[in-house]
Amino acid sequence: MIELQLKPAIHSFDTCREFVEDFKIGKGDLIITNQYIYDPNFKDLHLDCPVIFQEKYGLGEPSDEMADAIYHDMPKDITRIIGIGGGTIMDLCKLFALEKVSPVVDLFEGKTEIKKGKELVLVPTTCGTGSEVTNVSVMALISLNTKKGLANDAMYADKGVLIADLLKTLPFKVFATSSIDALIHAVESALSPDSNASFRMFSYHAIELILKGYIAIRDNGQDARIPLMKDFLLASNWAGIAFSVPGCAAVHAMSYPLGAKYHVPHGESNYAMFTGVMNCYMSIKSDGEIAKLNAFIADILGCSTDNVYEELEKLLNNILQKKALHEYGVKEEELKDFAQSVINNQQRLMKHSFVPLTFKDVYEIYKSLY
Repeated sequence: MIELQLKPAIHSFDTCREFVEDFKIGKGDLIITNQYIYDPNFKDLHLDCPVIFQEKYGLGEPSDEMADAIYHDMPKDITRIIGIGGGTIMDLCKLFALEKVSPVVDLFEGKTEIKKGKELVLVPTTCGTGSEVTNVSVMALISLNTKKGLANDAMYADKGVLIADLLKTLPFKVFATSSIDALIHAVESALSPDSNASFRMFSYHAIELILKGYIAIRDNGQDARIPLMKDFLLASNWAGIAFSVPGCAAVHAMSYPLGAKYHVPHGESNYAMFTGVMNCYMSIKSDGEIAKLNAFIADILGCSTDNVYEELEKLLNNILQKKALHEYGVKEEELKDFAQSVINNQQRLMKHSFVPLTFKDVYEIYKSLY
């Protein structure tokens, strides 16, 4: 069993200029980002390398069709991929650093050998995915009508870069969905049967930073997040380390059908499932790590463990209002299909659940959230 794994090397800079100069960005590099990130932060630096703006290939979360289209347009003489953005950018760039990329669906179906082909640098601009320290890429596979994750050590970045300055203009809704995603990464990794004391140290520190930040926002308004952005960025990074080996679990697995079919942002679809899954766990096994976790969260929130999920949801609703599944347009007759899709396609995640969940368990959770 792996006791602790820290990949890649993590660099931290106060400004984008410091990053560009230290990494000597120029010929041989390709930057993949969004124009709304690049123009205010990098345009005036007059970089001598090609730049691809992901949004020109489609909006929303990444898909195999988007990845294939971008890859088709990429210069073929580059040696280093630099991804600057949120989860979409980083999930795409992990694929583009491989030797053989297209057709992307073949990577996810296990039909293509996965080998690293280029150096990869990832720079997060949200405080949620922790993707700069994981070996996972998640894509909507359009032809298969699902989302799937691919995990392989060849997809670890060579370097991760934290620049808190990039988060200062992050819209509150994006901050909300991404930071809740980080919180759920931390919680799911803490409960994973494949975790241990070393990984849980990162899980619990991330949970504490995020929840204390949320309390400050609840008490002082949305702008209270601005001076705390470095804390949220660190918490996201720590949560990424925490699940890099122990993995995420049923919350993420159950969010995928909702996200894929109804185009709900990843962090929001996770939040829609979060307390439903936690309550199901508690109905099956209420001792062990989940009891420790509940006591830890209750202590931060100043409440009893008896109503910890209710109080946690109250706090999170100050950040992002939770919706029932029917509010996204989900039809009740789809719930069985969702549950079957989770059982059939998401065992990579489900195997890390605090307790094993059956089709009946998953279906009942969906019904409780409908």
